[in-house]
Formats: sequence, C-alpha cells, structure tokens
Amino acid sequence: MRALLTVLAVLALSACATVQKLDAANDVHALLIAIRDDDRATFDSYVDRRALKGEISDRLMVEAGKDRKLSGVAAILAPGLAELAGEALIRPDVFRAVADYYGYGADTRIPPAIYISKMLRPLPDGRVCAVGKKGGDCILVFTHAADGRWKLSGFDGALSMLRLKT
Repeated sequence: MRALLTVLAVLALSACATVQKLDAANDVHALLIAIRDDDRATFDSYVDRRALKGEISDRLMVEAGKDRKLSGVAAILAPGLAELAGEALIRPDVFRAVADYYGYGADTRIPPAIYISKMLRPLPDGRVCAVGKKGGDCILVFTHAADGRWKLSGFDGALSMLRLKT
C-alpha cells in the first residue's frame, strides 16, 4: 500500500510539472511569434521588462569588470551604460538571434505548444526555462506573472547572442 501511494504521489507531481510546462509553452509560443513577426506590443506583453533588464544589466556589469584595463572606467560608467544597454536589448529584433539559435528563423513555422513544452524545464523556484537542446543548459527563463501569463524574465545564454541590428 505504501509503495502504491508513493507511485501515485510521484505521478501527481509529474503531472503538475507537465501541466506547468504546457501552460508556459503556450505563452512561449506567442512570444516566439511576436519575435518572428517583430510585433513589439505582443513581445512586450510577454516580457517582464524590469526583471530581464536588471539581469542583463547585471551581467554586462560583471563582464565590464573583468577587463583589468577598463575596470576603473567600468566602475564609473558601466552602471549607466548597462542600464541603457539593458533597455536597448529588450526588443523583438534583438531576440531574433536567440530564436534563430532555437531554429525558429523568420521563415520558420513556429511549432505547436506541445512541442515547445518538451524544451522547457521546471525550476525549483516555480519558474521554467527553455533549454537549447534536450537536457541542455537553460537559455531563457520564464516566470508566471500576476496577470496569468508566463513572461520572459531571465536570459542565461551568451550575451553575444543579443545583437542590435546595425
């Protein structure tokens, strides 16, 4: 009887993770379409701008501090520049390079949410992340927001993936 209860508990937890991933995948699907179509309004509705900008700015500060020649200048200028860069990088056209990494180019049909859910991993804190390949590292992090949407709130990929169009 105890073994049966344990199995049922594991199955219930697994089902919750699957439902969470599928729910998030619907919003990730909408975000991917907004990126592909350069739809700024829809993109913005699926992004936690404050969280994402803070994370990108913090990572830019860390990178600037690594350069010994620039560390003094970076300490003075980097906070303001990181703030501006963080804001400038949160646009659909910038995240198109990330979508391309996942195989979703401008002419690519965005797969259904059920397929996208396979590339999402639940995190211990309730967020989910999109991995580059099954079992790979997290690249995009999504948080369930108060409005019921899963919003892009973190970027764990290489900063070089975020490119401004020239």
